[in-house]
Amino acid sequence: MTIWQTVSEAFMTAFYAVFNVLWGDLITIPLPGGSSLGLSLLVLILIPSGIYFTVRTRFLPFRLFPEMLKIMVEKKKVSQNGAISGLQALIVSTATRVGMGNLVGVVAAISAGGAGAVFWMWVIAFLGSSTAFIEGTLAQLHKEKDPLYGGYRGGPAYYIHHLFIKKDSRRKRSVIAVLFALSGLICWCGISQVIGNSVSSAFKNAFHIPPLYTTIILVAVSAVIVLRKNATVKVLDVLVPIMAACYFLITIFVIIMNIGLLPSVFQRIFAEAFGLRQVVAGGFGAVIMNGAKRGLFSNEAGSGSAPCAAAAADISHPAKEGLLQALGVFIDTIVICSCSAMIMLLAPTELTDGLVGMDLLQTAMEHHLGYFGVIFIAAILWLFSFSTFIGILFYARSNVAYLFGDNWLSQTLYKVLALIMLYIGGMAAYTFVWDLGDLGVGLMTVFNMIALFPLAPQALASLREYEASINAKNE
Repeated sequence: MTIWQTVSEAFMTAFYAVFNVLWGDLITIPLPGGSSLGLSLLVLILIPSGIYFTVRTRFLPFRLFPEMLKIMVEKKKVSQNGAISGLQALIVSTATRVGMGNLVGVVAAISAGGAGAVFWMWVIAFLGSSTAFIEGTLAQLHKEKDPLYGGYRGGPAYYIHHLFIKKDSRRKRSVIAVLFALSGLICWCGISQVIGNSVSSAFKNAFHIPPLYTTIILVAVSAVIVLRKNATVKVLDVLVPIMAACYFLITIFVIIMNIGLLPSVFQRIFAEAFGLRQVVAGGFGAVIMNGAKRGLFSNEAGSGSAPCAAAAADISHPAKEGLLQALGVFIDTIVICSCSAMIMLLAPTELTDGLVGMDLLQTAMEHHLGYFGVIFIAAILWLFSFSTFIGILFYARSNVAYLFGDNWLSQTLYKVLALIMLYIGGMAAYTFVWDLGDLGVGLMTVFNMIALFPLAPQALASLREYEASINAKNE
């Protein structure tokens, strides 16, 4: 065995050891009927955190939902050169939340956990909204001027830095902040390959287009946008509302066509979420955990990715951006993920039994809309994936700057690396790369949550101040 093989095997052993700690079943709880509930480290971190922040914010998702909508539609103020508005920051974070996970991930959750997984997905979204508020507000409180792109930059790397490094310290970087930034860059490289593979596969299945052609076009269009200084936000401003609205309207059309089946679908969701049949069959744990995992990692609350966009917003009060990010969780999970669920659950079960992944979703869509449904799903996957790619490169800006300083060389090199990974992923699927993305987001979550609890009082104080200002205006 060569030295290279020895080093490679040692690396893979260490890699999957960390991966299994993050994603494997750290605790297994036995349930009636021979079922069990496996809890990973990330679930053990994020669900209790969501409950804690929901209580501390006094059930913010319910209380302040009208305020979130009001902030979203309020008139934009003129921002300084290079800065983005609060709504634009929401659009960027929504672009990455509303990705292929809303298609493939929801399909996987229902395939493994049944219709009841949808209910637990909704519960986790409710809890995640409060976590998203905390991290979005902290990103605003700790943002910095961006000398390269203009406007502001920040995110977990910056508020972690401010937690551990005092202003008069000679240390330029915090170890935890560096680890977060590195984890983010690793995660987004892995996701780039997954995006390339998902798009090329969908177009091959729907249109029989060779992956090479699809991948070249995807990389070329992405390069034109991400290698320009401030084109990303302008493109997402147009793309995200259109693609989300199209998917939502098509789903509404499908629901109207099958309106008579809707009560039975909701009955099935709630029955399987708590049903005795799942307990007796030994599948109750799968119902809960598949819904929980789908909710947690679709809305990204707690992972620290969305705050990278939240910090860039030029907005009148930090809590307003936190509320917008909480709304982003609602849009992602309650609206878009539920659209995918309805499309599948309204199709005859005998038609979809035994199918998984995109085959299940495309078969359901073909039942509802004929071959147009297959084409639509391929096109919407392209748009979702494309918006995710350019969105994560917006996130990467602040992390690259934290690690390597303010220079165009490091910014451009990372973008080129991501484009190469996008191309490689489009040509072939590599299981390790999917795991690399999962490892990255898992580590990001751990490092982010280390700072979120001690810094949460700052976000809660900002919320109290903002609510006091609202009450004063209303008196």
